[in-house]
Amino acid sequence: MHRDAWLPRPAFSVTGLSLFFTLVPSGWSMEVTVPHTLNILNGSDARLSCTFNSCYTVNHKQFSLNWTYQECSNCSEEMFLQFRMKIINLKLERFRDRVEFSGNPSKYDVSVTLKNVQLEDEGFYNCYVTNPPDRHRGHGKINLQVLLEEPPERDSTVAVVVGASVGGFLAVVILVLMVIKCVRRKKEQKLSTDDLKTEEEGKTDGEGNVDDGTK
Repeated sequence: MHRDAWLPRPAFSVTGLSLFFTLVPSGWSMEVTVPHTLNILNGSDARLSCTFNSCYTVNHKQFSLNWTYQECSNCSEEMFLQFRMKIINLKLERFRDRVEFSGNPSKYDVSVTLKNVQLEDEGFYNCYVTNPPDRHRGHGKINLQVLLEEPPERDSTVAVVVGASVGGFLAVVILVLMVIKCVRRKKEQKLSTDDLKTEEEGKTDGEGNVDDGTK
C-alpha cells in the first residue's frame, strides 16, 4: 500500500480550464488556491494545500490564518489550527497530534498535513487568510474523500505534456493580471485614504471658520 496521497487525473481540457478559472483574479478579493476535491488513501498522509495571492508582503504581526473542519457542507465549523503571531495547533480530540503545519506564510503558503487519514476524517476543510493592509479575507474549501483502495493506474503522459505547456502559458497570463490588479488595488486604497484625509481637513477648516465668525 502506497503511503502517498492519491490525486485524480482529469482530462487535459478540464485541467486547463479549472486551473485558469481557479487562478485568474476575480473582482477585488484575495485569491486563495486549494484543491476543491482531494481523494486520499485510507492510512496515508494528506497535504491540504492552501496558497494565496496578495499585493502585500506578509507581516506576521498582522497576518492571521484559520483552519476549520466541517462534517458536512452545512455543518458547524470546528477550528483546529490558527496563526496569531505564531502557529497555534488547537489539537482537537478528533485529530489529536495528527495535524502538522507544513506551509510558510512568508511564501504565501499556509498548507497543513493530516497524518494517518481515517474514514471519519472525511468532510470539508476551510482555509481562511487575512493579510493586512489587504482589506479582503481569502477563503478556500477542500472536500476530503477517503478511499479504501488505490484506483488503477492510467496512462496520462500526453495529457501531462500538453497540460504542462498550457499551464506555463496560463501562469504568465495570471502573473500579468496579478500585477495589474495589485497596482489598481493599491491606487484604489490610496485614493480612499486621500479622500478620507480631505474630508477630515474640510471638517477642521469648517470648525475654524465658525470660530472666526464668533470673535
